[in-house]
Amino acid sequence: MKNRTLIGSLMLTIFMISGCSNTKLLTSWKAPDESATAFKKVLVIALMTDKDRKLRENVENVIVKDLQAHGINAGSALAEYGPKAFDSKDESAAIKTISDRGYDGTFTIALLDKRKEKRHNPGMITYRPVRFWGYYNSMYARVYQPAYQSVSNQFILEGNFYNINPDKLIYSAQTKTVDPSSPLSLATIFSAKLFNDMKSKGLIK
Repeated sequence: MKNRTLIGSLMLTIFMISGCSNTKLLTSWKAPDESATAFKKVLVIALMTDKDRKLRENVENVIVKDLQAHGINAGSALAEYGPKAFDSKDESAAIKTISDRGYDGTFTIALLDKRKEKRHNPGMITYRPVRFWGYYNSMYARVYQPAYQSVSNQFILEGNFYNINPDKLIYSAQTKTVDPSSPLSLATIFSAKLFNDMKSKGLIK
């Protein structure tokens, strides 16, 4: 039964990732001699508006699970503090609120850009070569593909990993995703890209 559940989870993850047509890691950076495993507990905070509440929930939950899968204790800011917990606090009050619950690291995710982009696809004629008699009877087989415009949805996400005592950035990365099938698929492929990169840089094991 456990094997079936594991296989089902893996298939779901693959399906969600495949639903995201194009994701690129734009930039990434890691502070030298840093390791995420040194943290006792990491708070995952998605910085997004109420319009993107679904993406916020998904990206926090996915990254929390991925951190835990790599042996790092983590929690979701939305689940633990609510959507407006830090809005009225200054820096010292916010850090105290986080630290008081045992967190010594934060992983922030910001939606830097979300836009629709139109692309003009020019019309073209494609030829299908046929034998002489086929040509004689039907001239040359031609298929005309008319010009059209396509619209793509593009998302730029940034992830930053901080030590909060002392306040220090240890990792940062940006990704660009085109036409994700859902907020969950966007969160899943974003997290996968970052965790693969963090692993290659030696930040996680």
